[in-house]
Amino acid sequence: MTRAVLVSSSTAPAVTEVDVPDPAEGEALVDVTYSSVNYKDGLALARNPGVARLDPLVPGIDAVGTVAALGPGVHDVAIGDRVVLNGAGLGETRHGGWAAHAVVPSGSLVVLPDAVDDAFAAAIGTAGFTAMLSVLALERFVEPGAGPVLVTGASGGVGTVAIALLAARGYRVTASTGRTANEESLRRLGATDVVDRGALSDPGKPLQRATWAGAVDSVGGTTLANVLAATTWGGAVTACGLAQDAALPTTVMPFILRAVSLLGINSVDAPVALRRQAWDRLATDLDPAVLAGVTHTVGLEEAIAVGADVVAGRVHGRTVVAVDR
Repeated sequence: MTRAVLVSSSTAPAVTEVDVPDPAEGEALVDVTYSSVNYKDGLALARNPGVARLDPLVPGIDAVGTVAALGPGVHDVAIGDRVVLNGAGLGETRHGGWAAHAVVPSGSLVVLPDAVDDAFAAAIGTAGFTAMLSVLALERFVEPGAGPVLVTGASGGVGTVAIALLAARGYRVTASTGRTANEESLRRLGATDVVDRGALSDPGKPLQRATWAGAVDSVGGTTLANVLAATTWGGAVTACGLAQDAALPTTVMPFILRAVSLLGINSVDAPVALRRQAWDRLATDLDPAVLAGVTHTVGLEEAIAVGADVVAGRVHGRTVVAVDR
């Protein structure tokens, strides 16, 4: 048995004791030290059927800890390795990281670089991992001196880490947020300009004044359509979220007339080689002190309440879950 948050269709989310099976073939048992609170975790707590596809379910799409046992035929990791897992079905189709112990697919585990301690890895979490995947994709098309790069949803988890990563690489970053009270914090992360998201959230022309050399978008909908319409020739925009809308009300004009590239980012199913590349870069590109300024830590009980705040857009930065609290 292990202490965990459990969500079910018949009871409210609560901290309880949950059975822990022995790891099967292709699985590892991880003694979890930290997880984090993500948008998907908030949806799982609300029993959103698009996320919570197991009933009952332990939320937590992130897990950080130490390998305690291995199933048959596992050679990807060794007992005693410090590891991180982001996505790969955690907190959706299988029990996740809001537990003291978790059985996880070993093929998606990444052994943490020595420079990244457990708490820092959890602060990065899926949000930071997704931001790093976005930067890896964007820098194939956009050089730091090409012009301003926009980050939408800048006060959220992906946005805050993306700003810090891009600024560290020498990009001139403009942050778009609906929470202007966070402007000073966003500038400390590395943003040189901050704009109100209202300027991007209403329908606009299919082709607008060329402004952005590139962008990292976690909002979708009309915002993404406006970002694409205002991207310069040969620029690129990464898309990793749909907080505003899953629909994309745009035309082919930015893609044909300006050769703009739209780059989809899927952190859930990323292959392990890409996961390792992203975490190696996170270890060198992301200053722990910068992220610490927008990170706070809660226990399992507190995480339940924070999940709803994340979905409602009331949380700035990252929330780490210390599972032993």
